[in-house]
Amino acid sequence: MVTSERQNLILQKIIEEYIKSAKPISSQKLEEEYDFGICPASIRIEMQKLTDKGFLCQPHTSAGRVPTDKAYRFFVDKLFEEGFSDLKRGFEIGDWLKKEMEDPFKFIQNITKGLASASSNLAISYLFDDNILWKEGWEGLLQEPEFKGRDFVSNFAKFLKNFEEGLEKLKVNSEIKVYIGKENPFSRAKDFSIIISRCYWPDQEQGVISLLGPKRMAYDKNITLINSFKKILENF
Repeated sequence: MVTSERQNLILQKIIEEYIKSAKPISSQKLEEEYDFGICPASIRIEMQKLTDKGFLCQPHTSAGRVPTDKAYRFFVDKLFEEGFSDLKRGFEIGDWLKKEMEDPFKFIQNITKGLASASSNLAISYLFDDNILWKEGWEGLLQEPEFKGRDFVSNFAKFLKNFEEGLEKLKVNSEIKVYIGKENPFSRAKDFSIIISRCYWPDQEQGVISLLGPKRMAYDKNITLINSFKKILENF
């Protein structure tokens, strides 16, 4: 646990800024954007303490800091402690979705597309009984800065293959589970995260709903999305 409330706040803002920009965050950036009630030198000292504790790393000598897996885990755990509300705007069940109820497969595909579109990550839905998997969201995912690197794309493709092959072996229950970087039970996964939960599709068929993407994903929004979409499914 971070030892002071000030360090908690600084770390939270660094994570939020890094998620938005994909660029290392400097003490100058924090000074310009936030009022922590301390001088720039003190901000640098606090950032160094966070680095020493393993929450931040410095990619280059002159660069700012980026969050580590430990930082993201702290951030995600805090989200679960504080709770998250349903997303109301943009996630109502429209006539287009109700009409698809006669075709459960089309319904699941549309749910998956909606989740992918809202998150800009790769959405994967799975139906256990029929052993059918849906993937949506490649276009948005590949726009993320990380995917400009060939190795990153190659590693994600291998990570995705391992995820699909090992999906049924995952002990997924109705709780929302978040795997961050090296927490993932798959190889080639250190740069990626998974948000996943068991769900019940129409006719009470068991399945999985999940989001995959780079570690620098919007955890707050994505966890809330999974939670909201699960509640949508509970209405059918």
